Amino acid sequence: MKIKSVSIRRLQMRMKEPFETSFGREEDKDFLLIRVDTGHVQGYGECTASFEPLYSEETTDTAWSMLSTFFVPAVLGKEITHPDEIRTLLGHFRRNQMAKSALETAIWDAFAKEQGISLSHALGGLKEEIDVGISIGIQPTTMHLLRKIEGYLVQGYKRIKVKIRPGLDIDIFRAVRKEFPDIPMMADANSAYRLEDLPHLLTFDDYDLMMIEQPLGHDDMIDHAVLQAQLRTPICLDESIHSTEDARKAISIGACKVINVKIGRLGGLTESRELQQLCIEHHVPVWCGGMLEAGVGRLTNMAVTSLPGFVLPGDTAPSARYFDEDIIDPPVTFAKPGVLAVPSQPGIGAVVREDRVERYTVDRIELR
Repeated sequence: MKIKSVSIRRLQMRMKEPFETSFGREEDKDFLLIRVDTGHVQGYGECTASFEPLYSEETTDTAWSMLSTFFVPAVLGKEITHPDEIRTLLGHFRRNQMAKSALETAIWDAFAKEQGISLSHALGGLKEEIDVGISIGIQPTTMHLLRKIEGYLVQGYKRIKVKIRPGLDIDIFRAVRKEFPDIPMMADANSAYRLEDLPHLLTFDDYDLMMIEQPLGHDDMIDHAVLQAQLRTPICLDESIHSTEDARKAISIGACKVINVKIGRLGGLTESRELQQLCIEHHVPVWCGGMLEAGVGRLTNMAVTSLPGFVLPGDTAPSARYFDEDIIDPPVTFAKPGVLAVPSQPGIGAVVREDRVERYTVDRIELR
């Protein structure tokens, strides 16, 4: 397979409702869509970097620069026998994982299409269906949150994730547990706490949480290990894990009991697959986190979630959760309440609607 051209488009899509976390609020989905052309097929990848450097240091602007200046030129015209080779071709460039992932996942899609198999099959996925949880941003009031949860439970979501921050945590847990005492619930802090909050964090054990995600620093493992040693509730690491090697270190020091796999944060599907294999060996459950993706990223998440190590419901909700109109056809929808069917068609398993892509495009470049 030879990459003959690569198109980079910047899209902006209005979200159905704002999404707020401890570090910011998003109202529009600003992202890059990558299309690789082999002369036989076109493969698509979505960059999960945001407009502002809040979740990570990457942004849509930095990803555009790295892709157009360094990453795409490194693969153009190269003969590629397998997408695993992309990690080596880009390996001497440091970090910028989300930009790398956008290009690598597009090449995985093209590879699967040329082979006539689904992306799930190409990765070694075994599941035909996957369970889905929901991530709920910070709400104006606790009553708003409770009514949101009620609606999502009616839709069949298998797990509820609530966003928290200092001063907005225990009251939420108490209210949710009073109204929904038995639902699977986890909390995501997005690095909002510090180790000096230890006495307060230990009270989280009283609310039967599945896990607390990334309570401490985004670049920390050591303090998480100190916290996990005293906390019964499993810690799930997210922002701290950028590679399989990071995961190995975190597991070895007891920094977590669960790991969130985000394809963009890890630099692509090859690394994501290796990380889940490591976690299987160490009996550490993994699940696929979301980055408010549009359809291409959503389908890519579904493919990786079909791998055997993904044993907890992920954040890959149907397209209609976030957008009135997605850029893929058909959009991601439930096969049955709380369950998505993993596409069996070649590649990501849906048609990218170029007319819709054009509608939301604000900038573009093509490299040959």
